Amino acid sequence: MTYAIIETGGKQLRVEPGRFYDVERLAAEENASITIDRVLFVENDGEISVGQPLVAGATIQATVLRHLRGRKIIVYKMRPKKKTRKKQGHRQELTRLMVDAIQIGGKSVGSAAATAAPTAVAETAEPMAEATAE
Repeated sequence: MTYAIIETGGKQLRVEPGRFYDVERLAAEENASITIDRVLFVENDGEISVGQPLVAGATIQATVLRHLRGRKIIVYKMRPKKKTRKKQGHRQELTRLMVDAIQIGGKSVGSAAATAAPTAVAETAEPMAEATAE
């Protein structure tokens, strides 16, 4: 299994090729291809690359699927015995990314096409003979 730990929006995130993730809003158009170079850790089938603080030459290729807003969070502040109440809501601006590939030194170590399961399965089952009750 291939995965990487990246830093984006002040947060660290574990990403795998072929999956999508919601991150802090990025300044990119929808369906645009972006490259994330803040890669902290890469694991490729037991081969580990640890950055100090970043892995040299490691990048993540991703596609922006869409921009959205997160769930509403209610912030309620109250001072007891003072009749002071303040209610405020917040919705975080997010970007949904599809991770296409993980690259180290220009060589792709994990891509969505390589990690996808084969879809064509040959069926070799023989038809069952019907048993008749007499």
